[in-house]
Amino acid sequence: MAFTDARAGNLALHVGDDPAEVRRRRQLVEAEAGLAAGSFQYMSQVHGNAVAYIGDAAESAAGGPTADAMVSSGRPLAVMVADCVPVVLAGSTRAGCPVLGVAHAGRPGVAGGVIPATLERMRGDGAEDIRAWIGPSICGACYEVPEGMRAEVAEAVPATWSTTSRGTPGLDLPAGARSQLEAGGATVEYSGPCTLESQDLFSYRRNPDTGRFAGLVWTNE
Repeated sequence: MAFTDARAGNLALHVGDDPAEVRRRRQLVEAEAGLAAGSFQYMSQVHGNAVAYIGDAAESAAGGPTADAMVSSGRPLAVMVADCVPVVLAGSTRAGCPVLGVAHAGRPGVAGGVIPATLERMRGDGAEDIRAWIGPSICGACYEVPEGMRAEVAEAVPATWSTTSRGTPGLDLPAGARSQLEAGGATVEYSGPCTLESQDLFSYRRNPDTGRFAGLVWTNE
């Protein structure tokens, strides 16, 4: 697994960047991972909680499935963010077959249960001993929201309740993601830094015209 940063460039096709250049960057990332061009499956993310299953064949060329999470039996997966929480997951069946997952967990996704839905799908495919990596995302000290929004999200996921460094209402989405992963029996191996605080990462809050970095999971088999 890995998380790219701004040095790998924008990896999203939906932010007004040159599509040919985006695809070239994706191929460079795949080469770095030791994979053939086109190996990573991306998705069209919509801030929901739908989980798509990805088989061995490539999905549509128009951005992949419309979903905010994917699960596969070994196909490399990618999730793109620029403040939302990218979660990558890996488990295996009793027979030793890989079960991989990714989730795009922004505010609606965390509140709507996209992470529990991903874990449920992975376990439905026989995954055991699921490990999770929480990628870089905006932290609770930086993510300022209206009081009503904080209350609404925290009612669904209490761990998200936060106060920013300015003393205003906030949401701690990484903490919410961690709480859902741990409640679902996954072992959290890593939690990344704040996107808003790091110039090495894309942040929509810092610059609405920014690109997207990716969370990636694959096997070496």
